[in-house]
Amino acid sequence: METQFLSTFVTVVDSGSMAAAARVLNITPAAVAQQIRTIERELGAPLIARVGRTVSVTEEGARILQRARELLRGIADLRSIANDSAISGELRLGACPTALAGMLPDVLARMVDAFPSINVFIKPGYSADLYRAVEENDLDAAIVLQAPFTLPKTCEWKLLREEPLVVLAPAHMAGADPHQLLASEPLIRYDRHQWGGRQADDYLRRAGIVPRERFEVNALNAIAVMVDRGLGVSIVPDWARPWPEGLKLVCLPLPLPSEPRRIGVVWSRSSVRVRLVNVLLQEARKVVRSDAAA
Repeated sequence: METQFLSTFVTVVDSGSMAAAARVLNITPAAVAQQIRTIERELGAPLIARVGRTVSVTEEGARILQRARELLRGIADLRSIANDSAISGELRLGACPTALAGMLPDVLARMVDAFPSINVFIKPGYSADLYRAVEENDLDAAIVLQAPFTLPKTCEWKLLREEPLVVLAPAHMAGADPHQLLASEPLIRYDRHQWGGRQADDYLRRAGIVPRERFEVNALNAIAVMVDRGLGVSIVPDWARPWPEGLKLVCLPLPLPSEPRRIGVVWSRSSVRVRLVNVLLQEARKVVRSDAAA
């Protein structure tokens, strides 16, 4: 069986149409259809059902889909092991929202520039889910917030960046007392289901501040826009740029000491792609140092 045809099947399922898969694979839709027909003949079962311009996976296709993904990943591992002298292969990487919109694009740009044979699959998600995916070997590594629990011995975590809590306020409040703002202005609360949001809530409790809550949001960029629009102030981690453009904001340091939010890389010690993880760490540290110097 031609493994490229199997990869085409998985790409069609993930893309939702022959045309979309063709764009991903850089071949024609006719070539995609031909490869699917070939693999269906070899397996003796229909894998894809065509409905207008879209497709859906058949019952038979659904049964083999996960095994097909595992097989393709195993083949990528074989290539990486066989070409041990070169940095190549696929890295399956998770990224929390802050990293996905912040440092990750710069890290990826450095990785593919230095090591063009690397492929990266990226899974966005919240840190708690990504830790679990790394532990279960669904991902090789993830850029995540530091876990508030002890990691299993099979995993390792390295710090990349610390983000202290700040009061985010409109620019015209630059000289104000941050505690006074939190006590008097409407609060746009960072979602307490997020680890950073729980840190902010703990600070308010320790400072004895009972805020006038107006909103609770789990997206930091959205909070920044809402503060700019005069909807209130917020207590948030001083997260990595880029932020939405054109905002007139100020970040006020807090008077009381507090634990910063920490972002780093978690990975499985047993991963056969540990060399790719080391490349990720290497380039991520360069990005963090560059941001700190800017």
